[in-house]
Amino acid sequence: MPDDPFAAMLRPLLRARERQGLWRQREIRESPTGPWVRVDGQTLLSFSSNDYLGLANDPRVHEAFCAGARRYGVGAGAAHLLGGHTRVHHELEEQLADFVGSPKALLFSTGYMANLALITTLATRHTLVWEDRRNHASLLDAVRLAQAQRRRYRDLAGLRDALEGAAPGGLIATDGVFSMDGDMADIPGLIALAADHGAGVIVDDAHAFGVVGPGGRGSAAAQGLAFMPRLVHMGTLGKAFGVFGAFVAASAEVVAALIQIGRPYIYTTALPPAVAAAAQASLAIIRAEEHRRTALRQRIEEFRAGAQAVGLTVLPSCTPIQAVVMGDAHAALRASEFLRRQGLLVLAVRPPTVPVGAARLRVALSAAHSADDVARLLASLETYTKDRL
Repeated sequence: MPDDPFAAMLRPLLRARERQGLWRQREIRESPTGPWVRVDGQTLLSFSSNDYLGLANDPRVHEAFCAGARRYGVGAGAAHLLGGHTRVHHELEEQLADFVGSPKALLFSTGYMANLALITTLATRHTLVWEDRRNHASLLDAVRLAQAQRRRYRDLAGLRDALEGAAPGGLIATDGVFSMDGDMADIPGLIALAADHGAGVIVDDAHAFGVVGPGGRGSAAAQGLAFMPRLVHMGTLGKAFGVFGAFVAASAEVVAALIQIGRPYIYTTALPPAVAAAAQASLAIIRAEEHRRTALRQRIEEFRAGAQAVGLTVLPSCTPIQAVVMGDAHAALRASEFLRRQGLLVLAVRPPTVPVGAARLRVALSAAHSADDVARLLASLETYTKDRL
């Protein structure tokens, strides 16, 4: 009998991942989030962060965090329902609801937990849940945890066909902005199908809140939709907000149900109050400083125009996520390693996160990037492309 049964069980799997170019490893960052970072002793121009508006290192957000820590300490000390729910949590929830235009909002520690809570609260093993094939892992895992009946669709036409003949009701779940492709879901089209079928719609807007739509209010607002009871939003605070945490914006009934029976909400310690205070400061900046989104749009346009001129294969996207398709996992790794030698941090995304044959460089742009930063990245990508010919 082996002395270490775990090693004996896992070693073949781990060796296979190495051979396939799918080995994942962590790097140690030694600096704040920003366009320039220090990683494993090397200073790099980074295009790997979801800090889309450049708020993670904003001094106003820092000060709000410190003030929150001075007032409330560095931890909540308990779950929301056991004394961990503070005034600053409550105020942030009210402000987020107002920002989205929904009756209520509810804070979570992570977007993953928010999605788990949403679907396990709104679905049972008898519920049909239709999911876009590119949805984030948290939505996929939530359906498994709920033991609901999952149906995956490729596009709006595929969903329309899948709904025909199905019993009325159920849920449609989608990313608002797809985290690996960068394009936006057709929310009005999904709402129309849901209305015809009597279904609810859950939108994971992690990569849209603060970035797209009027005032940065998200993918639904970007497509002309106001709040409606049929639509539930999930947004995160660790991307455009530059902080940490997540929230659900929905009707009073949905939020009440999450508080009563949402296990990932009930059975976990509340977000540190200092983090909530920092998120309040971020939200105020997001509301007031449209120039950040303007700068971000300029960087996106510059990158896409330059990528087209260089001849790169870039997926359609008007968001900060720009996917440069490289093909197999080894090709994406080689491109990432080349850019690293040029002083650029651009990470390779490989299966199973993306389909086999669609491994890519995931370029994440920020309002904190300059036009020169984007030009430097494009020049290095052009050099790499020419060297491969």
